[in-house]
Amino acid sequence: MVFTRIRVVVVLVATLLFAGLVFAFSPAQPEKGAADGLPAGAQSTRVTELRDRFPSGRADSAVVVVEGPGAERIATADAGKLRGLAGVETVMRPVTSADGQAALVVVQLAEGLDDDAQHAAVDRIRAAVPDAQVTGGAAVSRDIAKAFDGADLTLLFATAAIVAILLLITYRSPILWIVPLAVIGLADQVVAELLPWIARLVGERTDASVAGIVSVLVFGAGTDYALLLISRYREELRRTGSRAEAMRRAWRAAAPAITASAGTVVLALITLLAAQITANRTLGVAAAAGVLVALIFGLFVLPAAVVVLPRGVFWPRVPHVGSADPTETGFWARVARGVGRRPGVVLSMGLAVLALLSAGLFRLDVGLDQSEQFRTQVPSIDAQQALARHFPAGAAQPATVITDAARADDVAAALRRTEGVAAVLPPERSTDGELAQFNVQLTAAAGTPASDRAVQELRTIPDVLVGGNPAAELDKRDANERDDRVVIPLVLAVVLIVLIALLRSIVAPVLLLVTVVASYAASLGAAVLLIDGPLDANVPLLSFLFLVALGVDYNIFLITRARDEGVLRALAATGGVITSAGILLAAVFAVLGVLPVVVLTQIGIVVGIGVLIDTLLVRTVVVPALALKLGDRFWWPARPRVGAQAPRPAAAKEAVPAP
Repeated sequence: MVFTRIRVVVVLVATLLFAGLVFAFSPAQPEKGAADGLPAGAQSTRVTELRDRFPSGRADSAVVVVEGPGAERIATADAGKLRGLAGVETVMRPVTSADGQAALVVVQLAEGLDDDAQHAAVDRIRAAVPDAQVTGGAAVSRDIAKAFDGADLTLLFATAAIVAILLLITYRSPILWIVPLAVIGLADQVVAELLPWIARLVGERTDASVAGIVSVLVFGAGTDYALLLISRYREELRRTGSRAEAMRRAWRAAAPAITASAGTVVLALITLLAAQITANRTLGVAAAAGVLVALIFGLFVLPAAVVVLPRGVFWPRVPHVGSADPTETGFWARVARGVGRRPGVVLSMGLAVLALLSAGLFRLDVGLDQSEQFRTQVPSIDAQQALARHFPAGAAQPATVITDAARADDVAAALRRTEGVAAVLPPERSTDGELAQFNVQLTAAAGTPASDRAVQELRTIPDVLVGGNPAAELDKRDANERDDRVVIPLVLAVVLIVLIALLRSIVAPVLLLVTVVASYAASLGAAVLLIDGPLDANVPLLSFLFLVALGVDYNIFLITRARDEGVLRALAATGGVITSAGILLAAVFAVLGVLPVVVLTQIGIVVGIGVLIDTLLVRTVVVPALALKLGDRFWWPARPRVGAQAPRPAAAKEAVPAP
């Protein structure tokens, strides 16, 4: 790419115009669908879709819980306050617990309310009955939304601050860090405005969790590309007096690796379209789009923004023509010589560390119930716990059983005989009279092993479909296990094919993929030891996807240069930028901890640990030692474009000249 003044101006102006159009014409999110968030084809999904045929429709409900002396009297008075409240369709008669110390009132909300209207209705219910607690599906949804209020800005500011600090440390310049941060920040905001378009394209909504993960990916990937490009630009400024020529050379050297890295990440993310969990499919498309935008801004907008600035932007470490190259005299040059002297010992020690960390997998426990999904105290969860002290734990969110109307009596009898069932409410007939719908209260709360067993028992009854929150929780876990079995092999296959095509080799891609998997196992094992409690069912898959895709980034940065310049020279030249990028990416993923949902915090911990292991140990020590130990066999059937792959001291000195 040629960086003339006119082209640079055109690129920058076009970028601002495009961003302005995106901000001006970004559409609203599509309306919530019947099966949003539910696994495709699962019974709970089919039940949700069939509820449209009943008078009550798909309207959510809230449960008012009164605890303490006089609970029945207070609940009766509260029920009167709620009748006629905006957004409330029906208020059921109060039900008193067996011990007389609590009462509950089921409040059916009006059908067809959008998210904002439903949340407003829950707020009005809570305001009308301040002496009671409110739970149920509608209240839980409201608390999730409230927990994310302002979280997008918090995440943006925290991420930007982390990136700014680490770029300032990396470049050691009071000015240079501003340029990549501004470009990446603009890319992130463009992606945020594109998410509603993506939602319309895939037919599913993007929620705050998806937006948070995508934002972190854009900042992480965009910063990686910026570090690699600016690092090569700094090198070229030491060889030529023309900034435009230096950027042209840097771009030609870095663009293939950056493009290959981004392409691999995008292809890996697209494999999520094979998932059953609708949220995962949406995340895959949204995150892939985010990485593509980060690639475009990193390859075209960032070079144009940097090349217009004078060399002094690197102050106080301004690269002048003929100045010393730190890749030949710096810390990573010494590390490279150390690896080159004893690659076998270095490789053994690195593998031992990975094996030790992977031992934590023996303590791996997967599965959170609903009460464990939040990091902060949530009113609806507190109300569920209060309700469980006096009523069946599943009373707030019953299972929904649908069957043929002709079999309603037989099914009702079978439901009452099922282990784990606390109560079966009278059936509701569909508007056409063909179906009957039962609300079944379970003895256990949704998401617990006892609730899962009860749902499985209910599904053994002939000619019934079992849905509702308890069934949805079970179906999501089953779908996550299925997605693990399908998506993980697809990701590995995609990455392997890309590496084979890029390196024209068989041995190197296979070994690199093995090191990525080993890095993932070590990071998950270390995270299990660090996290107190089980992991969410979605964490292993998404963490694997991000670590493998991003780990391949660093593989490509290192190995493509090693093929051209030698392993030790490549390590000396890329060690600094890879570790800087890894530390920054780990810190960016750790920012997910500012969001209130446990699953995002856990993903941030696993990926953050994994990126540090990958960049500080695997990519900068294990892989170079492995390549040196195998020599030319590492590249079979291709051959490296330079020699000096064997771990001979002379070769090491030739690849990385001594100071």
